[in-house]
This record gives sequence, C-alpha cells and structure tokens, in this order.
Amino acid sequence: MRLQTKFFTYLFLITISILSSAQNTISIYVNPAIGNDSNSGTKELPLKSLAGASKLVNSNEGNDAITIYLSSGVYAVNESAKFLPTKRSFTKTARLTIRAEVLPDDPDWNTGSMPTFIHTMPLSDDWMGVKDPFGGGMYGIKIEMSHVTLQGLKILGAPVVEHPEKGKIIRVYPITRTNPALDDLEITQCLFAGDEVNSPNHLGIIANGTGIVVDHCIFYNLKQAIVYWSRKSTGHVMRNTLIYGGYGCGVWTSAIANDFVFENNVIANSQYAWISQLDRDQGQQELGAVEIKKSEPILYQVNNSLFAGNKKITGTGGGPQLNFKDIEPILLKFNNTKLIDQPVELDYNQESKNFLHPIAGSEASKIGVGLFKNLKNK
Repeated sequence: MRLQTKFFTYLFLITISILSSAQNTISIYVNPAIGNDSNSGTKELPLKSLAGASKLVNSNEGNDAITIYLSSGVYAVNESAKFLPTKRSFTKTARLTIRAEVLPDDPDWNTGSMPTFIHTMPLSDDWMGVKDPFGGGMYGIKIEMSHVTLQGLKILGAPVVEHPEKGKIIRVYPITRTNPALDDLEITQCLFAGDEVNSPNHLGIIANGTGIVVDHCIFYNLKQAIVYWSRKSTGHVMRNTLIYGGYGCGVWTSAIANDFVFENNVIANSQYAWISQLDRDQGQQELGAVEIKKSEPILYQVNNSLFAGNKKITGTGGGPQLNFKDIEPILLKFNNTKLIDQPVELDYNQESKNFLHPIAGSEASKIGVGLFKNLKNK
C-alpha cells in the first residue's frame, strides 16, 4: 500500500511538472527609449521596436506561449511588424500576446502609460497582395497567424495628407490580417486615434478570417474603425467599444455570417454608423451598392447599444474612395438599443482616467464602453 501511495505521488508530481512546462510563457520586452533590436529582448536588455520582436517570434521553434511587453513611450513605426512563424504554431491557450506593460485596469495606469505608435514608414504599393491603384499605404502590424491578442496599445495615424492629388489616397492600416484561413484575433483595451488633416488613420483594423474579437476599445476620429472582411466568416464579436467621429463609417461588415455578436457599443458622431458589403465575392476588391430584398435581409443583432449623432445609419459599397450608397437599416435588428440625433460628449481632460470616454453620468457612459474592463477603475 505504501509503495502504491509513493507511485501515485510520483505520478502526480510528474503530471504537475508536465502541465507547468506546457503552460510556460516566453517574455520579450520592448522599450523605444533604451532598447536596441540587437539586444536579447530581456527586461534588462530590451528591444527597440515591435518589428524587432516579430523577428524573434517568427524564428521561435518551441510550443510555449509568447508575451511581448511594450513599455510606455512613442514608437515611430518605420517598418511593418509581420508575425508569420514558420517553424511552430500557437494555440488558444499557448498564444501570442502583444501588450502594454501597464494596462488600463492596473492601479498605477494613466493616459500616458499606453505605448503609442505613430506611422512614419515609406508607402507600399501592395494592397492585400495586389498592386495598389491608389498611390500607396502603410502597414503597421501584420498578423499572419492564428491565436493572437493585442492589448493596451495606443495607435495613431500618419503625418500625411490623405488626398495629395486627384485619384491618390494615402492610407494607414495599423492592424491587418490577410489570410482568410486564420482564426482567433483579439484586440482589447486599445485606443485608435487620428485626425483627418494632420494624422489621418484610414482604417484601424482590417482582417480576413474568423474569430475577430474587438473588446473595450476606442476608435476616435478614424476614417473607418474596422472591416470584418471575409465573406461568410463566423465567430466575430464587438463589445464595450466606442466608435466616435468616423468621417467615413464606424463598423464595416463584408457579408460576414449573421452570428456576429454586437453588444454594449456606442457609435457616435459618424458619417455612417454601419456599412455592409452584402454580397462580396472572395478576392474582389470592391462592390457597388446592391439591392436588398426586404423579405431576405441579412440580420445582425444590435444589442444594448447606442447610435447617437450619426448622419446616416446604414449604407453599402466599398473601396478606399468610400463609394457608399444609403440603404434602409433593415439588415440590423435593434434590441434594447437607442438611435438618437444628439451627439455624444467626451471627457477631454488629459489628466483624467476617463480621457476620451463618454462624460461620466451620460447615457453613453452607462453602456460601459471604453478601455476599462473593471469599471471601478475609471
């Protein structure tokens, strides 16, 4: 009996050891002030850029989770950070996480804690694998793998003129995923900001594939916030997110499946709240307006949300030129959701944790949008 007890104790210790090993996380540190991309990426010897960290991830041959910690500071993005490991894969639990060292729910967080990306790179003539007909774009973070989380980042546009000459459209794509076979991309507690004149942020997130979750983010004065891109793709979510001042549109659904979970969001002060390319074919760059049959609409459930001060609710169309045409909002089903004409007011006190959130006590603030998952930390 004693021998049997010793055996099971030994087996238990071996099991715990295996589980602990399987749950190890490799940590990579990045600091734009003191880092160097020739460093090892430890906390004592951090890298300088996210592009440098992507090279370490892409060469990794293990099976552990990897977390990239970004310190506060300004990151001049002069090179795309492309994540495409070829010698290993990640899983839902052993995933790649790209995060701020200090997150919004941490007690010592303030509005200056967010690692801040501004795009300064040369223009590329590539657009999703084809030659760009509009004069060039910039690609910040290219996610070409499954099971990735981005958390706690502040992402700005580029100091360019978006329309420097007729037919030319300079575009910034901070987060892209081009492969429709990929799954599980989470963007949480991130702030995307731009200015139409000084630093346009053309499109915060454009992603192919399934399982794109946008959670507790703020999109402030972007041309467009997000495109859920792959036709008939499933598993998409947007929760507790504020889209404010979209001078093109807020959400853009490219004929994704109607299991889209859209809840506890505010879309305010935008040109269009929602654009839908209802019948987009794979590989087709853009599609003009299509007629919607009222008997067979694509229904997306809009739950516990607020659409406020938007010039138009829904449209259809596509392309960087924003070839949108108005349509009736019959593709949306509003559940416990208000549509009002009054604009949303934001808190512009930069010393406040509530900076760029709806004014405390307002109807928009009661939805629970913004960077904080624990609302007590606001």
